[in-house]
Amino acid sequence: MAKITVEAVDEVLDEIRPALKADGGNVQVLEVSEDGVVKLEMVGACAGCPMATMTLKAGIERILFERLPDLVGVEAYSGGQPVRDIEGF
Repeated sequence: MAKITVEAVDEVLDEIRPALKADGGNVQVLEVSEDGVVKLEMVGACAGCPMATMTLKAGIERILFERLPDLVGVEAYSGGQPVRDIEGF
């Protein structure tokens, strides 16, 4: 397994960010673990948006898995704390 870097994740996210920023939000990489799990936090308007789950699951996560084949998982964070139930994010 190749190591996934924050830079590689940010490069993929840079393709998505214009759409997020157009609505006043963004996504921030908090950490990429050694075992290939990316920790992300929706910020700005995205942090409180009821569509954040759909954006994260159907958009961001899907694209990250497509572009980073060694990715193992994506974890959502809010206010620096893990979101236990990503469906409730």
